[in-house]
Amino acid sequence: MPSPPPEWVKALTPSSPQGTDLLKQERAQSNVEVDKLAEFLHTKAFLEKQQRFLELLSSEKVFDKSQMHSQGRPERIQRALAKGKRLQQLKEKYNWSTEDYHFASEMIGEPTPYGLHASMFLVTLREQCTPEQKKLFLEPAEKYQIIGCYAQTELGHGSNVRGLETTATWNPEDKTFTIHSPSLTASKWWIGSLGRTANHAVVMAQLFIAGKNYGPHPFIVQIRDLETHQPLENIYVGDIGPKFGYNTMDNGFLLFNNFKIPHINMLARFSRVDKETNKYMRPASPSLVFGTMTWVRSNIVLQAGSVLARGVTIATRYCAVRRQFQDRDAKAGAGETQVLNYKMVQIRLLPLLAAMYALHFTGRGMMRLYEENQNKRAAAEAEQDKRGAAPEALRAGSDLLADLHATSCGLKALASTTAGEGLEICRRACGGHGYSSYSGIGPYYSDYLPTLTWEGDNYMLTQQVARYLLKSARAVLAGKGTGNDTSQILQAYLARRDKGASFDILEVDSDIVAAFAWRTAHLTFEALKHRDLEKRSWNSLLVDFWRLSTAHSQYLVVKNFYEAVSSPDLAAKLGPETTKIMHNLFRLYALHTLEREAAEFFSSGAVTVRQITLTRTNAVMKLLDEIRPHAVRLVDAWKIPDWQLDSSLGRYDGDVYPDLFNRASQNPVNDLVFDPYPWNEAVLKNAPKAKL
Repeated sequence: MPSPPPEWVKALTPSSPQGTDLLKQERAQSNVEVDKLAEFLHTKAFLEKQQRFLELLSSEKVFDKSQMHSQGRPERIQRALAKGKRLQQLKEKYNWSTEDYHFASEMIGEPTPYGLHASMFLVTLREQCTPEQKKLFLEPAEKYQIIGCYAQTELGHGSNVRGLETTATWNPEDKTFTIHSPSLTASKWWIGSLGRTANHAVVMAQLFIAGKNYGPHPFIVQIRDLETHQPLENIYVGDIGPKFGYNTMDNGFLLFNNFKIPHINMLARFSRVDKETNKYMRPASPSLVFGTMTWVRSNIVLQAGSVLARGVTIATRYCAVRRQFQDRDAKAGAGETQVLNYKMVQIRLLPLLAAMYALHFTGRGMMRLYEENQNKRAAAEAEQDKRGAAPEALRAGSDLLADLHATSCGLKALASTTAGEGLEICRRACGGHGYSSYSGIGPYYSDYLPTLTWEGDNYMLTQQVARYLLKSARAVLAGKGTGNDTSQILQAYLARRDKGASFDILEVDSDIVAAFAWRTAHLTFEALKHRDLEKRSWNSLLVDFWRLSTAHSQYLVVKNFYEAVSSPDLAAKLGPETTKIMHNLFRLYALHTLEREAAEFFSSGAVTVRQITLTRTNAVMKLLDEIRPHAVRLVDAWKIPDWQLDSSLGRYDGDVYPDLFNRASQNPVNDLVFDPYPWNEAVLKNAPKAKL
């Protein structure tokens, strides 16, 4: 470690006013009930658990964060594996649930090489194994006796699962499958936990029986020896190298050379090959095989609010501490202005503050929908097992899954884009210091960015939403609407289309929701006209479909946010002043979004030009003024511990500059003594000669 600063440096303090005093003033000017709001957002049990986990994890030396940003990738990934091992040991010691384990992992602040084993590998085995396969694969996987990953994406194909090149050919003579990579682009690629950690993989491969392709199916394949951890014969596997972020995860590649696996290794809960007849047995509902991806996307929506909250917490606190320039209209001698008082900063940060609340409530709704689907599916399957075929129940479950699939696709795209782009806005709002890793935003941003691409590229996913909305619109026009929310907003639009809309978005909150629903319905029927009547190609409409999906997803967020702030539960748990501020946050998110998408709201007839003008010049600016005094307390309510934030700029106490200086002075680069002269071969003084 570098030598500590001399005493005269330690004696220096920041110039006044101190950051600690500024944050005290910020909190004093607001009446937001931080503790009550925190309990409403997260529940008392969550906050108590967070404190317990904070005390436990921060006391473990392996989870120390002090030098995390100064390490190279080989050292970081080894330390990340040590962290992953310790987390699993603690899980067993304290009998943590799966939810507890993921909770602790999130607090650690960086991915570990166990990440895909603990998520997609185990979830896939739970959802797609038969009882026999669960004993064979799931039980040892849950005990970490086998370590797995989810090998779907390939070098040549990502989101297009139907285009995967890896093959699984059924061999009737010995009742096995041959897994094969017929080309270089068939190499599995980007697979988390595969590079150096996993010894098994769920491999998505094209199933071939007697020369016929039955499409992609999941197979569990052992890829490394359980004792030596060396790759098995006819398998080539490794780490794909450094990335823009996420460098504590060993994303890997994988190639097969006619590698045989037993019949039992095809995950067969929904479809299988009959060993006796060599026939393919189709799933009861083809859509059921997408359960894992739907679960993952639902979780991404749920997490997006918390992801954004980290960046907004850091940026809001720092912009309240940072003072730059003097307001041109300020009186002489007024001193420099808090950065958070500049309107150009407020218009960037405060709508994101509103968005993190909006995404949180939407994520809750998304998970409720997922759990409802799981319960209905389980009930339908139980009924089928008991009484034989139950097509109506299975169809109802399938219909709900179709709605859930489309909703999860659209909201995954919108939520992760909002969070990812929002983190970058927060970083830039912190000025030059935001570029430092010690800000706590940059490293987190680079680790989060893959979320905008994996589990479905955000642009590609919008086609799934558009396809669902077009199908729903055709059903409504044919008088066969399902009665769900999508059908209702389409039917409401058709009923009022001729006389037009008359939504009072400036005065009535429910009318804001109705305006968003109207815009979605209008864009849906416009897209349907282009596709069905004008016979335009799918490719020519992709931009329209992206706009349609974005509109529908924004409607869902606005609807969920409105229902949350209007609920009797919120009013009962929060005082009238905090409740009013929550309504203001809803209005800011909705009206700021409406203003940015003004052309679509106007062209659909949902609002007038005058309403858009007043939204921009009056409503949004007024809301910024009303929310500004409460900004610090509104981020405080998320109760993100300093240890988890790992940010000099976002410290709860506002002691920004001493912390930033201390981290800089103690980074290990300061322990190196360079030899700066170009004619000397040595790079370092008093060190063995090294050539570059």
